[in-house]
Amino acid sequence: MKMQLAEIAHAVGAINDFEEWRSVSVTSVAFDSRHLQPGGLFIPLTGEQDGHKFIQSAIDHGAVATLWARDLATAPADFPVIQVADSLKALQDLAQYYLSKINPRVVAITGSNGKTTTKDMIAAILSTQFNVTKTHANFNNEIGVPMTVLSMEPNTEMLVVEMGMDRPGQLDFLSKLVSPDLAVITMIGEAHIEFFGTRDRIADAKMEITHGLSDDGIFVYNGDEPLLQERSADLTQRQITFGQGTDNDLAATDIQGSATATTFTTNQWPDLTFTIPMIGTYNVNNALAALAVGNVYRIRPESAQKALQTVNLTENRAEWVKSANGAAILSDVYNSNPTAVKEVLAAFSKTPVTGKRYVVLGDMLELGDQANAMHAGLAAAIDPAAISHVYLVGPHMVALQQALAKQAPELAVTHYESADLVTLSADLQASLTPADQILLKGSHGIHLEQVLAALQDSPEK
Repeated sequence: MKMQLAEIAHAVGAINDFEEWRSVSVTSVAFDSRHLQPGGLFIPLTGEQDGHKFIQSAIDHGAVATLWARDLATAPADFPVIQVADSLKALQDLAQYYLSKINPRVVAITGSNGKTTTKDMIAAILSTQFNVTKTHANFNNEIGVPMTVLSMEPNTEMLVVEMGMDRPGQLDFLSKLVSPDLAVITMIGEAHIEFFGTRDRIADAKMEITHGLSDDGIFVYNGDEPLLQERSADLTQRQITFGQGTDNDLAATDIQGSATATTFTTNQWPDLTFTIPMIGTYNVNNALAALAVGNVYRIRPESAQKALQTVNLTENRAEWVKSANGAAILSDVYNSNPTAVKEVLAAFSKTPVTGKRYVVLGDMLELGDQANAMHAGLAAAIDPAAISHVYLVGPHMVALQQALAKQAPELAVTHYESADLVTLSADLQASLTPADQILLKGSHGIHLEQVLAALQDSPEK
């Protein structure tokens, strides 16, 4: 981006006069003073800490101006200051203004699982023909979405925006902020059910992504989900469904999986075999969503095929890495919910292995009153014939331990408290051989990344 302060002040509704600074040029924005680049606008937000306290750090890192939601007497002297009533709202207003100025087509994505992977796939496919900006990492909330918008190069033709939620009304706001031309819902699961109570209410909240959709916009969704089928009936916009069912507009056929890739064909292009460089048939739905979006924007299926095969995925998704002694680790320690755990367990249980398969599961967070029941419900997804030992971490995993004791008493199961990751790591290091495979899956708050690091740093056996 490149804007003069006069333009920015107008966009955010500045309430002070700064005539002498009107022509100062801004080339980027940041709310973390440490991430500012020369020419940047500092946006001090108020959360756990008051960002205004870090103005000197912002200046030291190259800021040329700052928003200010405090008394001007507390602002730095002889430095360009744009006073606003609320710096977060000003960030959002600036993003909305910049979006209208660049005017790309906007694709918005949400879902209980798969939204980040789907975002990456959509961006990869669209990039074969357009200049694309996509959400960095998982900057998908009231701060992250505006920051994504403001990261656009002036030549951006397609903006691919991931949207997360943890409460009703959040997606309504984000959707109206960017006014998508096309909205995607990957699926409805149990993520954040603590805040919603039922999957029906989660579906209601996810459908808010359509609230900013233009009248001639397009809604792409998982047609295998009855909750989405019911709610989409009230929409007047064009709809496209994807999924495993043959009645979907875009359906997968002949799905084949290996430890590192999954292939499939589709009803629309039966002669083309698509390959995605990741484990699990569940990722096929994410690819279908991306293919549906690409088809809307007239991307040749052969181009989409190549893009999926080489897609650059956001870090911290499920990926195969090696332990120090050569054992294969399927690491998925960024987030966790019942649907995701069952899917990755199914995929992991089918991977070829010459040694043993081990599973480490950490608590799934934000499940509320249903937490213990949902943890216990994972027992049906664990096959004793495929898994040699299950290691469980966290208080809710006691419920799974008890369920497995009844369902599969022959299966070795060990439980650890959340603080016992060092002990768990040592036990795994003592057990793993180079021929083995191990799955690490848990909510980020359980910090299984510490176990991953320990396994990768362990001495060779």
